[in-house]
Amino acid sequence: MVRDLVLEFKIEGETNFQVLPDVMDFIQNRALRLEENGRYFTLKEDDAQDFIDFSKDHMDISHISFRVPNQDWKPLHKIEEILEVKWIDKVIKNEQVICYYQPIVDAEKNIYAYEMLSRFLDEEGDILYPGEVFGAAKERGRLYALDRICRMTAVKYAAKLDNTKAFINFIPTSIYSPEHCLRSTTAVANSLGVNPGNLVFEVVETEKVEDINHLKKIMAFYKARGFQYALDDVGEGHSTLQMLEEIKPHYMKLDMKYVQGVATNIEKQKVALQFLQKAKEIYSIPLAEGIEEKEDWEWLKKKGYQLFQGYYFGKPLPHPLEDSK
Repeated sequence: MVRDLVLEFKIEGETNFQVLPDVMDFIQNRALRLEENGRYFTLKEDDAQDFIDFSKDHMDISHISFRVPNQDWKPLHKIEEILEVKWIDKVIKNEQVICYYQPIVDAEKNIYAYEMLSRFLDEEGDILYPGEVFGAAKERGRLYALDRICRMTAVKYAAKLDNTKAFINFIPTSIYSPEHCLRSTTAVANSLGVNPGNLVFEVVETEKVEDINHLKKIMAFYKARGFQYALDDVGEGHSTLQMLEEIKPHYMKLDMKYVQGVATNIEKQKVALQFLQKAKEIYSIPLAEGIEEKEDWEWLKKKGYQLFQGYYFGKPLPHPLEDSK
């Protein structure tokens, strides 16, 4: 559920303390919570706008901070960035999400799977830029809600595939409890009769995952229910190698920045081979994403990569390809 946004405020500075009694009179009937004689308080978003207008006229706003619950404190002048992206709430509430299919092929260019890529619609039905949508959701503390409807929508679109695997992205940092957060996703899969072995849940922003134990719990939840999982955007670095060793994903997706141009770039070749070796050690299927040139595909295939994805094989489309390339 996307509930009304609440904002926390913190007042500091001698000038502001002098007018604190007036502030208290202004907010006492509006505040959801008051602490330390009004120095800290929480308001609903609609009431927050009134306080912002009040503070600009009566207070030193350079000593007022705010935050979305569970996020970092920010200076008050940045609050407009939160208020301006309120439209993301409607996108989530109305589930204005569809999926595009991008093929994943084997060494013979036969379609092995599709990655389900979320696309978002405005009220007129036009496509919204995904980066803008996720950025807005992050600003307003809505990443969990957005990630949830993306997963559920992807499962529904995956059900349209006969017996072809579907890779479904998810943001592990938005999942606070696998048992609660992922229950709706698995319920949709069960209700649609989707074979869990055909769903591959793909960790996005792998390099940003700091709590490996939390990620292990998520993967254990998926595995116990028959789903598979993949690490996305795998690249250079000891931490990523360690994560591969500890998570042991069914699929390892090499980041496109090490794929594009790999046929002629020695440094990229070193990274590609290093992670290929690790994939073999942990019995993970190596997949190279972002392929746009035939030379890169041929080099990676020759070295032992088994699956491939990129514009060279097909762009994301609102429907799956009927025939393999």
